[in-house]
Amino acid sequence: MSVDVRYRVERIALSLMSASGVVVLIADLFGWLDALAPGGALPKVTLLILSTVTVFLLLEIDRLRKLDVVQDQVTALDETVRSRISGLDETLQAQVARLDETVQAQVARLDTGFQAQLAKLDIDTVAQQLKQENYLGVIRVHGQFPDVQFNVFVEGATQEVAILQTFIPNLEQLQPSLEKALVDQRIPVRVMLLYPSSPVAGLRDEALRTVRDPAFAVDVKARVEMCLAGLAELHRAVGPEGRTLLRVRVYNSLPSIAVHKADEHFLVSSFLHRQLAIESAQIEIDGAATTMGRQVQKELDTLWDIGRDVALPDWRESLRNISW
Repeated sequence: MSVDVRYRVERIALSLMSASGVVVLIADLFGWLDALAPGGALPKVTLLILSTVTVFLLLEIDRLRKLDVVQDQVTALDETVRSRISGLDETLQAQVARLDETVQAQVARLDTGFQAQLAKLDIDTVAQQLKQENYLGVIRVHGQFPDVQFNVFVEGATQEVAILQTFIPNLEQLQPSLEKALVDQRIPVRVMLLYPSSPVAGLRDEALRTVRDPAFAVDVKARVEMCLAGLAELHRAVGPEGRTLLRVRVYNSLPSIAVHKADEHFLVSSFLHRQLAIESAQIEIDGAATTMGRQVQKELDTLWDIGRDVALPDWRESLRNISW
């Protein structure tokens, strides 16, 4: 039997049962039931209605059985869902536990690394303080001028390069790094040399001559002029922008120290008798704010203020025009 037909039969049966109840009630009020079936009409009608209900229930028993099957399926599905949720919960808890262990391990490693870095930082800070307090900024002493090391300092400089000398015997070794500072790094380069005609030039000649064979005597005036000629070549090589960064001054005073500076690094030596300054011990100072660094920087500034600018394109004429 199709579903539509079955539904129609059920509706007809229910309608008949409802109508039968109304008809029986009316018939009973008017006494028609006694007339039709004296003494036994009502039980028969009741039996008829009950039989109809029984038939209806018999027709619905398959549907009720399907409801039981659906209930069983819903129960099984509920158990499956609960089981899977329980499994997911256990898996999630296990993953959270593993993640927590991983995070704790990483935090522990980071803490260990941080403590190590902090300890290193403290050690470095203490070492820097001790260096400044006990050595005044001096970090080492070189037996003679370290050309390679100073060139490294110059190539890493970002602020300034400065040289204070009577003349620069090793200008040829320094010239490539000075050119790079002017052209590539775009930082100022200041050079301070002894005024060639200064009386100090003669005194320095005498100081150097006392230890050497007269044949090897150093003419300080001539060596200063050679340096100026070399700096003029550098001036021409660096182009217009580099030329504005290169400044040369001559001073007419007794120099106390020779200084080569690149940012915070200083190489300092003295003008000793019997040897050139670059052949003397070189004190390396790290830090312009250290005690030694401040003193050396003050001397640089003093000689710079004393000095007179030299126009490198025609340095000879420029020297002739300088008056003290």
